Amino acid sequence: MKDALKVMREKKPLVHHITNWVTIYDCANMTRTFGALPVMAHAVEECADMTKISSALVLNIGTLTSELIDAMIISATAANEKKIPVVLDIVGVGATTFRDDMAAKILDSVHVDIIKGNYSEIAKMAGKNAETKGVEATSINDDAGQIAKEMARSRSCTVVMTGKNDIISDGKRIFIVKNGHEDMGSIVGTGCMAASIIGSFAALNNDYCDAAIDALCSFGIAGELAAERSNGSGSFKMHLYDEVSRLSDEKVKNMMNVEKY
Repeated sequence: MKDALKVMREKKPLVHHITNWVTIYDCANMTRTFGALPVMAHAVEECADMTKISSALVLNIGTLTSELIDAMIISATAANEKKIPVVLDIVGVGATTFRDDMAAKILDSVHVDIIKGNYSEIAKMAGKNAETKGVEATSINDDAGQIAKEMARSRSCTVVMTGKNDIISDGKRIFIVKNGHEDMGSIVGTGCMAASIIGSFAALNNDYCDAAIDALCSFGIAGELAAERSNGSGSFKMHLYDEVSRLSDEKVKNMMNVEKY
């Protein structure tokens, strides 16, 4: 989307999260730093009402409970009715049967527009042989781009696989985003933040493949710039926020590293 950052900072879309308790603070702050407005409403009594006034819904099963899954399905149903994007971050799929079952329950109950996970999480969700070490990715044997494309086609959605290189597919096209820095993996929560950023861009661009590219290129570029200034994990996190706040559409355009698969 042309001038995506400028549009976001002008329109300030409200992004409803039902997300990971470990990273909720950073998800909220990163959403705000990019220019969108975060809201975190988990209670089943109000979650649908909050979704109805929002422009996107971000779901993250990192610290799932049965009650949270109920709230996610209620909210996603409201999002489907309003026709706003639903992002599902399938954190830790492959680690436990309960987590696998709950992710499947969400996907079978409502329409999810963007499914996001690391390589092994997406591979496991797609029915491939993959193992997850807690919430960390492990290697997979199959072609990652084809896994993303096949899953996107079967679910009529956009699939985002995050890793050293991020893979994005809408079932027809496959893109690789090569922006980012290894230091982004040195702090907890950058994967969850990425889901929030994708939701923020998708709130304003109904080409969800394009929105995910804008989101991950922008976040990755901020990571590259932060790494140039940091002296360790603590200062990296501080500089990551600073670089996001200083991002411009021109800077992203000049530094984005994305190619067709």
